[in-house]
Amino acid sequence: MGRAKLPRKSTTIDMTAMCDVAFLLLSFFILTTKFKPSEAIAVTTPSSVASKVAPNKDFVLVTIDKDGKVFLTIDDKQKRELVANSLNTTKNLGIDVAKFKAANFVGASFSTLNSFLSISEENRKGDVLKGIPCKDSTDNELIVWMQAVNEAYAGAKMDLLLKGDNLAKYPSFKGVLTAFKKNNIQKFQMVTNPENAPVGSELYKRSLSGEKQEN
Repeated sequence: MGRAKLPRKSTTIDMTAMCDVAFLLLSFFILTTKFKPSEAIAVTTPSSVASKVAPNKDFVLVTIDKDGKVFLTIDDKQKRELVANSLNTTKNLGIDVAKFKAANFVGASFSTLNSFLSISEENRKGDVLKGIPCKDSTDNELIVWMQAVNEAYAGAKMDLLLKGDNLAKYPSFKGVLTAFKKNNIQKFQMVTNPENAPVGSELYKRSLSGEKQEN
């Protein structure tokens, strides 16, 4: 008796439902994606082979742009409030503490600080600001800022970062370092653009051998 022949079935798969799901997911990601906004202070940092990652919270950042203008960022809002109150007491600036606490960074002289705080955040861009006076040794306002920061962080850990543009001139860095020294600040981290160690260098050989890099 011959074997019964099984009916052949089509191998075609209906992909209509799968396409609908794919387009729904694509529409969801397009509608919910938030593009990274342009940085308020544009800085092109130098490259280095250091592997240490800079802290992304609870830090104090001094930024120097390509024109040598200096800006100060205090990540902790409570510390910003303490700094504002300290400056109001010592310099009688009349700072609006609430506005200062909401500001992401500072980039103005003491005389124009309240005008700076009145600028909307989206218009508060480094290229149109004058920055904190720092180049002139006789008028280095960053010294006062760092004194207030030191007082705000008294007894607490402070991660101090220095981020400078490749095109910034030495006098700007000198003014910042002077402000650090005047406040007995000897330790800070440089923010750089990480890259791999050059092939054949001693650091490259150490990385291949698995030896830990020290920073």
